[in-house]
Amino acid sequence: MRSLAASLLVFVLFCGCTSRIPEPVSYPYSQQEKMQASAHWEVLAADLANRINQQLIITDNINKAVFVKETCGDEAIPCQPNETSSFNEAFRDLLITNLFGYGVPTHSRMDEKAITIDYKVQIVYHHSDRIRSVQPGVLTGLSAAVMVLYNAPSELIILASGMAADIANTSLVQNGHYEVIITTSMVLKDQYLFRASDIYYINDEDFFHYQENMVQTKTIMLSANKRREPAVVEESPQVAAAANPVVGSGTAFTDKTKSSKETD
Repeated sequence: MRSLAASLLVFVLFCGCTSRIPEPVSYPYSQQEKMQASAHWEVLAADLANRINQQLIITDNINKAVFVKETCGDEAIPCQPNETSSFNEAFRDLLITNLFGYGVPTHSRMDEKAITIDYKVQIVYHHSDRIRSVQPGVLTGLSAAVMVLYNAPSELIILASGMAADIANTSLVQNGHYEVIITTSMVLKDQYLFRASDIYYINDEDFFHYQENMVQTKTIMLSANKRREPAVVEESPQVAAAANPVVGSGTAFTDKTKSSKETD
């Protein structure tokens, strides 16, 4: 008994002497949309066109023309030929279409007097398997329904089962490792008139839709009785994007692989 009390006393003293870190807590339950189709890109473009139109009215620029500029990773640097991603090209077209629908004067070429609208996409990759839960109250409601319908007629039980399946179907979404941050800006004379950042989940297999297409190179040694200079062969952007997944950034990583082959 004395040895147990002594052990407890030592344990208490040890815990009291060591420092403690803040207890990690999760965020309250919230929802985040997941982009899985081109129609979802259209929804974002329509929403942004509406917000941009409202901002033009507020800043008294409703009659001023705008130009939607493609940007690849940096707002100050325009995209190079064949560098834009599938999302970049489609989203620009969708945004211009919606701006035109609101009656916003939209130029097809850069104009110094026009308001510049640019956007960029950052891909975020999470290594860990993140935990998600169903909406609070769903499990409690289903449990209560089971108790109430314990002695109910079979027809009512079948109807309630269908409702429960619908609730479960809308609550369960496959969670992946990728997210995208889409930032849209409206700039006039180096001053921001509007800026918005939207965050979405995306399917892991669809990350290349948002990845910039960087030219990949391979070095091949060619020789015919004598050594020649390496020849550079360009791969298509689609093959490059599929072969080099992005981790933690919207900028594609280039992989320069050197392989030498020399024949006598």
